Amino acid sequence: MQRERIRMFQDSVWDYFRRSGRHDLPWRLPESDGLYDPYKIVVSEIMLQQTQVPRVLPKFIDFTARFPTWEALAGAPLASVLTAWSGLGYNRRAKFLWQAAQAVCREHAGQLPDTQASLMTLPGIGPNTAGAVMTYAFNKPAVFIETNIRTVFIHHFFNDVQAVHDRDIADLVAATLPDNAREWYWALMDYGTFLKQTAGNASRRSAHYARQSAFAGSRRQIRGQVLRTLQAAGRTMEYMQTEIADERLQSVLDDLVREGMITFDGTRYTLQGA
Repeated sequence: MQRERIRMFQDSVWDYFRRSGRHDLPWRLPESDGLYDPYKIVVSEIMLQQTQVPRVLPKFIDFTARFPTWEALAGAPLASVLTAWSGLGYNRRAKFLWQAAQAVCREHAGQLPDTQASLMTLPGIGPNTAGAVMTYAFNKPAVFIETNIRTVFIHHFFNDVQAVHDRDIADLVAATLPDNAREWYWALMDYGTFLKQTAGNASRRSAHYARQSAFAGSRRQIRGQVLRTLQAAGRTMEYMQTEIADERLQSVLDDLVREGMITFDGTRYTLQGA
């Protein structure tokens, strides 16, 4: 890619970020010492997986107030973590985050590792989340791709191209990455959100695009209903059936028991750790 084209692209992204960037998101604010808290960044990245910022924002504030450190999260019962997470969906993420906190405390003396390979050993953290954490927590120039980043690069560099592969986008991400990786990715994320709202979702032309299945009537909805129902107390199957009249209830309960999210003592289902 020609240097001038890179510069013009960067100018467009930076210009939008200066004018309209979301500079006050709590996970983008440094601590009193001017440093960024890796714990808060990991929490935000796990929450933001498949969930939009407006839904995450109040949950992030409440969650980090309740569990302000790795140690606080690692030492909490899973039931408390699942209850605090309730409403965000994809509840496995809460368990992964809880397990990651335990691993950080047990294996890394309470300090988040700062290499992509080490981060990917933690539950719930894949290559792209690890890259995001590397960038936002440590300002290291990792290359990663998610839907907003796809939107920006497909919109600018793959006009009318279908089935754009991430490996081609990754080459462009690397070629356009400036020294200040942290703010650059913030700018890309915000610009991608803007493009989706004004120019359409160009990431639909990605080879990796998959439409999210409807929530209403899904097993995901039943899972959420089960976990919410069990927040107050353990419940019998008969009680669960009065609350959730769906023929898939038993198989959902079996899945949650197998995943270690809930327990069954032969009579009652209970949140794990309640």
